[in-house]
Amino acid sequence: MSIKRIEPGARMSGAVVHGNTVYLAGQVGEGATVTEQSKSALAEVDRLLAAVGSDKSKILQTIIYLSDMSTFAEMNAVWEAWIDPKNPPARATSQAALATPAYKVEFVVTAAI
Repeated sequence: MSIKRIEPGARMSGAVVHGNTVYLAGQVGEGATVTEQSKSALAEVDRLLAAVGSDKSKILQTIIYLSDMSTFAEMNAVWEAWIDPKNPPARATSQAALATPAYKVEFVVTAAI
């Protein structure tokens, strides 16, 4: 089975397709708040999924990292407005130190094509 790398860089690819599954790198967004960063990151998830012929209705699993769990409700408000309510994926959310202090939220997505 072939492997296709989408937007490969020095450290990682934006997405990797193997068979009928796409794995997205952790997506972080721009902005000062969890709301802004969540909206920005999820827009990038939409873009990457579209690039491989998928969409959010085909997300199998999402892992969400928050730099501070006190922003859980703020992130969830964005998530609930964005996600396909008829096709919610399996999901886990935890607190973690992210790559830089500016990052407040990161989404790791696996989806079907």
